[in-house]
Amino acid sequence: MYNILATDDEQISIDSLSFIINKNFEGQVNIFTALSGTEALEIVSKQEIDIVFMDINMPGLNGLETVSCITKIRPETVVIILSAFDSFQYAQEAMNLGAFKYITKPVNRNVVIQTIRTAMDLIDSRRGKMSADMELHKKLDMVSPMIESDFIYACIFNKEKDFDFNSYLSYFNMNERPWCFCCFEIPRITSENQYSTYMQIRTFLNEKHRCLVSSFMMNRIVVLYPVFSETLEQNLINAEIRKLYSDMSFRIGAGIRLGVSAVQEKWSGQTLKESYSQALRCLNQTPVEGGILFEINENEKNAPVSDGMNGMNGMQQQEVLSYQDEKNMRTAETFKKQIISCLRQGDSNGIKSFMDLYSSSVQEINSDLNYFKNVCFELIVTAKNVTAEINPAFENREFDNSFSVLSTLNDRGMVLDYVLEVLLNDVSAVLGSKIHSENPIIKKVCDYINENLSQEISLEQMADYVKVSSFYLSKLFKENKGVTFVNFLADRRLEKARTLLKETDLSIKEITAEVGYNDQNYFSRLFRNKFGVTPSDFRK
Repeated sequence: MYNILATDDEQISIDSLSFIINKNFEGQVNIFTALSGTEALEIVSKQEIDIVFMDINMPGLNGLETVSCITKIRPETVVIILSAFDSFQYAQEAMNLGAFKYITKPVNRNVVIQTIRTAMDLIDSRRGKMSADMELHKKLDMVSPMIESDFIYACIFNKEKDFDFNSYLSYFNMNERPWCFCCFEIPRITSENQYSTYMQIRTFLNEKHRCLVSSFMMNRIVVLYPVFSETLEQNLINAEIRKLYSDMSFRIGAGIRLGVSAVQEKWSGQTLKESYSQALRCLNQTPVEGGILFEINENEKNAPVSDGMNGMNGMQQQEVLSYQDEKNMRTAETFKKQIISCLRQGDSNGIKSFMDLYSSSVQEINSDLNYFKNVCFELIVTAKNVTAEINPAFENREFDNSFSVLSTLNDRGMVLDYVLEVLLNDVSAVLGSKIHSENPIIKKVCDYINENLSQEISLEQMADYVKVSSFYLSKLFKENKGVTFVNFLADRRLEKARTLLKETDLSIKEITAEVGYNDQNYFSRLFRNKFGVTPSDFRK
């Protein structure tokens, strides 16, 4: 079967093309349709599309911009341009973007049929090659893990001091490269998930860096990490492994512990055993909740020890900061959820604050600008879907161009400003919808909350105020606001506290009382959980 996507902003063109395809390729194809470039991108990102028919002249993301995105997302997709423009310039640009064929409108039925058949032949050829390659890789994947595991166990447990490595090194094409041992401990390993986790880890590691991976010993895996870079500077190699650890924690799960030996250039039985012992010793010294620790080289052992957190030396502090990367990932996801929560409430100030925090936490994970663009585009897509859910009539024309606009921005600040602009447009749509659709009971409760934040307020009290049951009010509140009554009340109080901290000279104790809290320490904890900083630090 072949999946074909027909994209055109005119429904009659889609219907005509679908009719031709169905009549001549019945039982051979699944047809998907899209009325815009943005919709086409969403389909291609979710479905295994083989052939795309793409119009050029469409509102928002035009055909050529969409083709550029598709060839990046799924380079194997066959793209056929359908256009009313009989222009060499358009055809040349389309071909430069990777289009398979350029067909002018009105569509010639025979040309479409022949083009599809040619595209199918190309797809079959690619599938045949992929099938042969997959069969070869499948055979190698069955053999290589056993050889790798045997080699590592021989390195660790072989009693011969002069173990012959040449045949193994030749097979692995390592050419006696420098190397180190990495000893991973994976949490939550059971007999049921051990093999699937092993294959997942092995696949992930070799996507990032050609490694030799042992099978599990209890909940531990030993990895021989060859050094492929020209420099043997320990700090740079450690940075590579630290990035690998962070990516692995993000993909496999939090709580992974890792010990890493010093880099070695010599291959001998004794050196291998000593290096494994180093990695194991470092593993045993990592925090129980997860982390990474490197063996310190001989020339570093006599270096001055810097003051670090909880009395740790500088090297240990670096590795706990690597564990911090995992926390930053979770923090970034929390801030993203807060942004969406603020959007649902129509809170533009909240979105501005959380976008700054989100941007900072993403930068802590990965400072690469393209990574930031990708996560921002995902945020825009999520916000667009939430906005459409609340206000189905809203047409976010800015969204149609967001992918292409983000790709042209070369400054982090410009990306942040653009995303904020898109999100604030979404807020306007949400507020516009809420003005017309907000339940009068909910409006009455919200008005009371906003005017009485310094007072004690409970769900039961508000239910009595609007003459409904607390159960009904709780359900109604969640349906209308997208958050629980308790969370809404806490958000309003903390938002007012933030405004007071910024715009008044009131003490933190006075502000605590002003927003309805009796315990300043409790208020400070809530504020930090929401905004990532303490009230004192926020005011600085």
